Amino acid sequence: MRLIEKVIPPSSGRHTGTVIFFHGSGDTGNNLVEWIRFLLGKDMDFPHLKIIFPTAPVQPYTPLGGQNSNVWFDRRSISIDAKESRSSLAAIYETVQEILKREIGEGISPHRIIVGGFSMGGALALHTGYHLFLNQQQLGGIFACSSFLNRTSIVYESLSTASSDTKLPKLLMFHGDRDTLVPLKWGETTFQELRNSGVSGDFITLKNTLHELKKRQILQLCDWIQEIVPENENKPANSDDNIKTKL
Repeated sequence: MRLIEKVIPPSSGRHTGTVIFFHGSGDTGNNLVEWIRFLLGKDMDFPHLKIIFPTAPVQPYTPLGGQNSNVWFDRRSISIDAKESRSSLAAIYETVQEILKREIGEGISPHRIIVGGFSMGGALALHTGYHLFLNQQQLGGIFACSSFLNRTSIVYESLSTASSDTKLPKLLMFHGDRDTLVPLKWGETTFQELRNSGVSGDFITLKNTLHELKKRQILQLCDWIQEIVPENENKPANSDDNIKTKL
């Protein structure tokens, strides 16, 4: 399945890394670009990175009573305690694989690819980095904004079978302390479970923030992305000391 994509090319014209940013349920890639542009007063761009904002396919979404919506996968309900709709997830995995393989085919090393998203898009990013691509060449990093995984997620199953020498992508999670759609506790629980499974990274609680993106959050994210995938390809990525966990 080929998705509609909004692409922001590297400002220098030299493409040495890629960021894939998945939107939340009911949204589009183009709307996410406009949202970030409104917050920053400009596009989110980098000299050396291509940013891809795909749009999810239109499909029935159970939490909306089965109405069609732009969603990455179906959910039985918006709850951390619900079971995953694994058949629905499997359908989008193939599409995500196509995007990743295309970038790798253009000469981009997997460790210079970052996958992330907002809300449902963040959950898809977690599935991508810690399940779908776990036993392949490792991605550079994963970020998730206002997101969660179900308690019995297939992601945790995959991580439990990973060998001790598997290099897992770095993780950055953001979550608003006033989020009523996806409670902060769900994000914290997800982060802790991933950390218990061997993932290293940072969780940042955003004060006075609902289920939304904030300017300061995008700026921090941009700094993290450049640490993970620096413009100088020979510079080792080291983000451990730059962003502190705030639980």
